Amino acid sequence: MDDIVKQAMNKWPNVPNCFGWLGLDERGHWYLRDDAAQALGSFQSGVPGAKGSLLQHEKLIGFIHRNYAADDSGAWFFQNGPQRVYVELAATPWIWRLSADFKLTAQTGQETQGQTCFTDEAGKVYFQTSLGFGLLHTLDVAQAAEGLSLHLWPLESMAVAEMSTRFGFCLSPASDNKKPL
Repeated sequence: MDDIVKQAMNKWPNVPNCFGWLGLDERGHWYLRDDAAQALGSFQSGVPGAKGSLLQHEKLIGFIHRNYAADDSGAWFFQNGPQRVYVELAATPWIWRLSADFKLTAQTGQETQGQTCFTDEAGKVYFQTSLGFGLLHTLDVAQAAEGLSLHLWPLESMAVAEMSTRFGFCLSPASDNKKPL
């Protein structure tokens, strides 16, 4: 976490949390969800416009990546100075890219190694790592198949509906009603 963020948290300890305004899609892109986007439906709904606006400012995205974490209930957030901005997840808290040498890199740029590979009922590929559980970017599925043929990871099947419970993450802190708005 950035030092300036830690200083802001100490200076203003009682800033209310923010819900519904930031989303992470299945390709590791961040979306800003203003009131109009939120009114169209949930981030996961698939309704046109409900995702919000794609963030493209590299320094802002880098700031989000450096200050991205989870709370004790498995809800992921971006610590924006003294305020926690909870993240709506399209799939998982991590979106992996798989390199030619089979290293996984998260949307935040952190590198890790796959421990177990999973597939769901739709054929999507996921990895459990020391950083946590995440979805593999669709462009890297062929690379994962090669790694599986080399027996680099055990393979398990799992229903999407079971993933958040098994791996302890919350898709929608805004609708989960665990935290007061």
